[in-house]
Amino acid sequence: MIHINQLGYKINDKKEVFVNSPYCRVDSFKVIDVKSGTSVYEGQLKGPFLDKDTGDTLYKGEFTDLKVPGEYFVEIAVGKSYKFKINENVYDKVKDALLKVMYFQRCGIELKEEYAGPWKHGCCHTEDAYLYEEEGRKIETTGGWHDAGDYGKYVVPAAKTVADLLLAYQFVPDAFDDDLNIPESGNRVPDILDEARVALDWMFKMQAEDGGVYHKVTTKNFIGMDMPETSKEKRYVFPISVTATADFAAVMAMASRVFKPYDEEFCQKAISAAEKAWIWLINNPDREGFKNPPGVNTGEYGDVYDRDERFWAAVELYSATGKEEYHNYIKENYQEDFSKTALNWQNVGGYSVISYLFTEKEGLDNEVYNYLKAAFLSDAMQMAERGKNNGYGISLANYIWGSNGVLMDQSIVLIIASILDKDKADEYLTIAKNNFNYLLGCNALSQSYITGFGSQPIMHPHHRPSEADGIEEPVPGMLSGGPNQNLQDETLKRAVTEDVTPARAFVDLLGSHSSNEITTYWNSAAVFVAGYFSIV
Repeated sequence: MIHINQLGYKINDKKEVFVNSPYCRVDSFKVIDVKSGTSVYEGQLKGPFLDKDTGDTLYKGEFTDLKVPGEYFVEIAVGKSYKFKINENVYDKVKDALLKVMYFQRCGIELKEEYAGPWKHGCCHTEDAYLYEEEGRKIETTGGWHDAGDYGKYVVPAAKTVADLLLAYQFVPDAFDDDLNIPESGNRVPDILDEARVALDWMFKMQAEDGGVYHKVTTKNFIGMDMPETSKEKRYVFPISVTATADFAAVMAMASRVFKPYDEEFCQKAISAAEKAWIWLINNPDREGFKNPPGVNTGEYGDVYDRDERFWAAVELYSATGKEEYHNYIKENYQEDFSKTALNWQNVGGYSVISYLFTEKEGLDNEVYNYLKAAFLSDAMQMAERGKNNGYGISLANYIWGSNGVLMDQSIVLIIASILDKDKADEYLTIAKNNFNYLLGCNALSQSYITGFGSQPIMHPHHRPSEADGIEEPVPGMLSGGPNQNLQDETLKRAVTEDVTPARAFVDLLGSHSSNEITTYWNSAAVFVAGYFSIV
């Protein structure tokens, strides 16, 4: 089988093709122009190489020198690849679709046909939610995003999603316009910030009077595969948690910087809320991590270690205000034992490091700066080295639940490493681009993991609206979780054998929530990566 990025390549991109051929040797390939049917490039295949993650016997060819815009496929003696394109705008539509998924995940509004097309639906979840610890008391929690394939709303993953969107805008602002066709389009604010604002406005509602932040708004148990507007089950606001409060403080402080050119009043509200949350954190130094109460089975997003979240909050507050109390916390805690590159909901150390390294403040501590930069680049180089030793050139070490999201988080790290260490920029960017190619079909399964894109896209994601709306095509632009070597649902266990190689532990079926669900925070990381490669 021939594996390639099914969307295509920009004109000056490195262009590679992979052939899995365990039984016969393949030595050469041709690139065929679809329109004329003629060969426009011929090259040699190197190999074979055994890829341990897939079990594939691989041959690799390169056709970077083909720079003529057009539509093509690769041909070898025993078959041909899916079609792909070469042009400078090849990633624009997938970038926009990945971002617009945030609109499709919005809660509390009607998705109108003029914006949502055939994936329209009615207004949902407009009732107040009950405080779990005071069931007779309700608070207003409308708005925000449905977190994933279900209809829960969670502060911790929402904060990760917002952080990715704000970072994407900070690092590649030219990739994001005001014409995504969402209700706010045309308001002279980039639509990526409009979408972040949707979550931030909801998060304000989750802050209690004492500054702490409630962990989530969900039903007690997951509902069936129904449309959101038909979901009438009682929803609860679950107790305040340290991680929700710290993540809230971090992204509010971050937003107070990023939104300054657009809405000063909002920025003042955001930094005030962030500092109020910080006071709560200082007053609650030893609070235990969140756990679902008995009888509650919706997403827990539990985390017993909160030093990385507190550190992130301090860094963002320092970056926003310049106050020494936050800088003192940073200087006292920067050597805490948490990952300095992690960008997932449970480990947020990478956000704090990126923010500190790019803070435009006089008086940065050189010792802290150099320590964090060295730690960040050391991890990034390990990712790059893994990519060099992987058959498909990607940086994954393990294929866990949400492996595609991990891959995009690592790609953000690699891209930022290329800015911090320009001498090794090509090494970092090559692996980051391989990771992106992997999502779009250059993998052992020839599976495009993004709905609506590529010749073999995801068709049956674990996503309630896409199942319940009666439309064959799922909502476009959703990133599937990807291979999960731990086989954590019955559908996946039935679909693959126990000895399946890690990178093949995937099935495109609704029931496989551990390999084929979607989340806003996997999409948001992909928005950053697609945005970067759309203009660089």
